[in-house]
Amino acid sequence: MTTIDYNSEPLLHVEGLKQHFKITRTYTTKAVDGISFDIYSGETYGLVGESGSGKSTTGRTLIRLYEPTDGKIIFDGHDISGKLTKTDEAYLRQNMQMIFQDPMACLNPRKKVMQIIAQGLEIHHLYSSKQELEEKVYAILDKVGLSREHATRYPQQFSGGQRQRIGIARALVMNPKLVIADEAISALDVSIQAQVVNLMRDLQDELGTTYLFIAHDLSMVKYISDRIGVMHLGHIVETGTTDEIFENPIHPYTRSLLSAIPHPNPIVEKARIALTYDKEKEGVDYTKGTIHNMTKTHYVLGTDEEFAKWQKEAENFKL
Repeated sequence: MTTIDYNSEPLLHVEGLKQHFKITRTYTTKAVDGISFDIYSGETYGLVGESGSGKSTTGRTLIRLYEPTDGKIIFDGHDISGKLTKTDEAYLRQNMQMIFQDPMACLNPRKKVMQIIAQGLEIHHLYSSKQELEEKVYAILDKVGLSREHATRYPQQFSGGQRQRIGIARALVMNPKLVIADEAISALDVSIQAQVVNLMRDLQDELGTTYLFIAHDLSMVKYISDRIGVMHLGHIVETGTTDEIFENPIHPYTRSLLSAIPHPNPIVEKARIALTYDKEKEGVDYTKGTIHNMTKTHYVLGTDEEFAKWQKEAENFKL
């Protein structure tokens, strides 16, 4: 297991990040609206929330598939928030990789697996000979549970789980410091999901990789994450270690997400009451909230009155 030093400098520091999309002349969607968080070397930071909360947009903005509207992104000492210099862009492309949600849509159907995985190494010239390039691809295929023979096949000749393993191999062959897994398991069967998540954990122990794990399946996030950020409508409303979020959830949105997790025991499941959270009914305005620290790692976004009220409500909450 990788030990995480929370007193060290974070690998990724995000401060006041905004990503707005102009839809018409008069309307702008605020997909991400001023979020701040840190990810430390060797940890898995889970980002959870319902569809449309801004999780995937956050991941794509961090890796600079989108130009950030505002805010600061510091990655391993490099400021990657504004216009990128050639040096910073090369560093970012080598050391931050992404595993996408749809394993078929992100693999070029006209290229063989060898070409797909080797592409990043070729672009950044991270090999000295063709033989070394091939050996690097074979080594990463072996790590993700595929064989050398698979290197000569096309993506459409694989199952969904195998395609996702190819996507993981393509990201990890670069030996990146940070991997953004954007709903990387949501398109897979449950048994395959477990295999892929276990694979990611094993590779983290072996290579010391850091993950930003974006998902809406809380039970899977609980299993893989060291810390969790709960996102709603472009704001991170609560952050804490996995134990803090699951054992002492303060924000009503966090509690509503946790109450929606099905229970394997049918008797307990029958008695389970799923809470609902309506931001408008509650009269919550995220832009007026401030950060309230429960512990060094656990904090909640809200006004002083909301925070006091939610703390009282949380005392009666049981999973």
